[in-house]
Amino acid sequence: MGALSFGFSPLNAVTTSSKQQTLKNLGTAHFFNSTNMPSFNFRTQQNCRGGIRMQVVEEEYEVQQAKDMAAAKKRWEAMIRDGKVKFLTPREAGYAIQLSNKVLLDVRPSTERKKAWVKGSTWIPLFDVDNSIDAVNLSRKMTNFMMGGWWSGVPALAYDNKFLSKVQEKFPKDSDLIVACQKGLRSLAACELLYNAGYRNLFWVQEGLEAAEEEDLDREGPQPFKLAGIGGVSEFLGWTDQQRAAAAKEGWGYRLVFTGRLLGVILAADALFFGAQQVGRYIQDLRAH
Repeated sequence: MGALSFGFSPLNAVTTSSKQQTLKNLGTAHFFNSTNMPSFNFRTQQNCRGGIRMQVVEEEYEVQQAKDMAAAKKRWEAMIRDGKVKFLTPREAGYAIQLSNKVLLDVRPSTERKKAWVKGSTWIPLFDVDNSIDAVNLSRKMTNFMMGGWWSGVPALAYDNKFLSKVQEKFPKDSDLIVACQKGLRSLAACELLYNAGYRNLFWVQEGLEAAEEEDLDREGPQPFKLAGIGGVSEFLGWTDQQRAAAAKEGWGYRLVFTGRLLGVILAADALFFGAQQVGRYIQDLRAH
């Protein structure tokens, strides 16, 4: 259960309001490899005038995430251990779809779904891109961007309150459902919600579609499953674990593409710096005369 080494705040909190807050937190959570993610994190804080200002986080965010991960790991491990949800590898999921006509329920956001999806799967996202533009969500989007969205390309996501009703419209509660997301985390949250709603034939794709080899599942879309969850600056520069693994297989031709991009960024930055220097000198000359 490698995917269970990560987790989120408990979904079985006492009150409905706390459940909703947890789901909001889940929608904005990021998970980075410490070797890939630059080490600056931020938080938002209301000042006395109601404005939003950014402050560097020392340990608070990491401590809270660790607590959430531990709680989620304990709960979800129990869910799998007790047989409430059965787990499948991506290859086993492919066999089940082909041989048993089981349905794959894809709960990923649209940003991942549009890059790669399992042929014939049903898409009902548990979270999707938050397109609202009110003041609260704008500040949350800014926080999401500063906390790593610029690097990972992961947008701020919003929980779909109609997720369960959409599933219930399509599938009776005795349906065999294979639930999948990109990394295996949000699909576990979806399994928990579905189980609590009365679904009893649930199968979870362990470690998500990112763990699938191309021969495991019948894929449609422009990119391999392994690359569907990456984006932002890290993807552009080829600095994600997934791209490094692809480079190791495909050789220097693959690596040269991203080396060229990096050189282009360096040259562009150098040109901007040189241009700024020239403008500064021109202004100084004007003032001198």
